[in-house]
Amino acid sequence: MLNDQVTFRRIAAGVLLIVAPLLQAVAVVVDPGTWGDDREAVSYGANPALAQIESALYHWSWMLMAVAALGLAHLTRRRATRLGHVAAGMTVIGYLSTSALLMTDPVEWWLGQHHPPEEAQRILDEMLNLPGVIIGFQMPWIFFAVLGLPLLTAAVWRAGFVGWWVPLLVFVGYDVSFPIPYGPLTVVFWILPVVALGWTGLKILRMGDEAWAAYYPAPALVSA
Repeated sequence: MLNDQVTFRRIAAGVLLIVAPLLQAVAVVVDPGTWGDDREAVSYGANPALAQIESALYHWSWMLMAVAALGLAHLTRRRATRLGHVAAGMTVIGYLSTSALLMTDPVEWWLGQHHPPEEAQRILDEMLNLPGVIIGFQMPWIFFAVLGLPLLTAAVWRAGFVGWWVPLLVFVGYDVSFPIPYGPLTVVFWILPVVALGWTGLKILRMGDEAWAAYYPAPALVSA
């Protein structure tokens, strides 16, 4: 399979679209902050083992989602191509930038072990509000993920590969939930993209190599 570009890329895209959102949904379930104190310096300290598992799950979910976005972009080669290119670029940059911020989790846990919650939060905010951190890792890059993935699935819908409900569920799951405080309700919202993206990934796995290869441009004829 590694020697076959069509099979490998199709299967990789399909599997990652199932695995990436599922890992994020599992992460929010095991996250101590979902069910406990909303101050991570406190909730992480209450269960550091689950906190580390949660961070690793989020990290790999978002890294793999960035790769899966390239598979979705393949489906926009014939229609909604410009939207697919822009949205895929936003999605890749957004998810990679968001993943980088997870390195603050062990820092916040350590601060919570050595300082009162308010002081731990003050120190962390002082670190994260450095201009290099904001410009290099946070703004506006992390919002590219929130905006890019719904747009990318909308492009795939416009290309005719999925129904309208796929981008709708992704938008509701990730964007509508964004202003809602992180907690048990987040679990409900983040299950919606698992359904939409997982169904898309399953459809890619079932479509076969010939249908996947049909998205590649036909080779240009060279006149003698």
